[in-house]
Amino acid sequence: MQNKIVWSSRLMLAALLAAAIFLSASARADNAAEATYKSKCAGCHGPDGKGETAAGKAMKAGSFAAPEVAKMSDDDLATAIAKGKNKMPAYEKSLKPEQIKDLVSYIRSLAK
Repeated sequence: MQNKIVWSSRLMLAALLAAAIFLSASARADNAAEATYKSKCAGCHGPDGKGETAAGKAMKAGSFAAPEVAKMSDDDLATAIAKGKNKMPAYEKSLKPEQIKDLVSYIRSLAK
């Protein structure tokens, strides 16, 4: 009986440790995506993603909360980031695919 308790305790501890590692990695990815957004996107799209900056208005950068953006798939957003769109530059040479994927998730969070 005591072996089962020890085994269960170790299993629970391992599960908690795995969850903490996963959440920590997720938080780091969120922080990295936020930093990437601030350095590459916020100048036009604004810190809130509404595109209401002077540069955003001049370039007609839309809001990430706009219905047409909400309808876009994550792949479509990733392609727009990688290849550029209208006056927006392409970032496929300066961002890794994983960074673009994380940036799409961050952009989606701004739309909420």
